[in-house]
Amino acid sequence: MGQRLWSAGLGCCAGLLLLWPEAWALPPADEIPEEVLRAQPDLRARSPVDNQPLTAAEALELQEALAARPETGSVSPEVERLIFLLRLRKGFRDLLPFLFP
Repeated sequence: MGQRLWSAGLGCCAGLLLLWPEAWALPPADEIPEEVLRAQPDLRARSPVDNQPLTAAEALELQEALAARPETGSVSPEVERLIFLLRLRKGFRDLLPFLFP
């Protein structure tokens, strides 16, 4: 009984697929296959600064210029110490919540 029901269901599904034209339609001839698109390198680049389109040479030049820039955003030692103490306090609060209300 179970095998007969399974084969009947499989037959119905196959019949619907054969009758449904979208199920067996091929892609248009002018469409480039996805495998070919994946194999092609993407030469389009965008600037991380202002998101403008760049050529490959401009992108390389911008990456070198950004790498040569000195790092900004460093904070004073007092602020670093304060951040460390706040993180330490948070760690103690997570471990011993009853000591720090």
